[in-house]
Amino acid sequence: MRGYFGVGVEGISKGFNLGNLVRTSHAFGASFFFTIGASVSYAEVRASDTSHADIHMPFYAYKDLAEFNLPKDCSLVGVELLEDAADLPAFRHPLRAAYVLGPEKGSLSPRLLARCDQVVKIPAKFCVNVGIAGALVIYDRMICLGKFAERPVMPGSRI
Repeated sequence: MRGYFGVGVEGISKGFNLGNLVRTSHAFGASFFFTIGASVSYAEVRASDTSHADIHMPFYAYKDLAEFNLPKDCSLVGVELLEDAADLPAFRHPLRAAYVLGPEKGSLSPRLLARCDQVVKIPAKFCVNVGIAGALVIYDRMICLGKFAERPVMPGSRI
């Protein structure tokens, strides 16, 4: 896959959800993972992250938004169900990106949204679980920027 990406979450409170998202990020080749203002049990994270992603990629735990930083020229992409956000299927992923998702039962903070270079939404009737949302965004990135041939014209065909 071209470029690099990181995944993060603001204000997450359930360790199993965080572990799921970290594991998925690792599985699809994320370069790093981060949290901002998380309040989780890292024992729960380890229990649900069976890939042990924390020993395979950097994991940054930022206390708050003031402490948060990204690599040079890395675009911050918020994932949020906002009316004026870009629809994921029509979104062009930046080559160097960090995707940030909001907490369970909540949204990205206005201060974090203001720092985002772009905001994308998953076109669903309502919010999905943070782990599912992260997986959808990461998979879409892989399809768009990976080394895959165009899909065949005929359904079920491989050529």
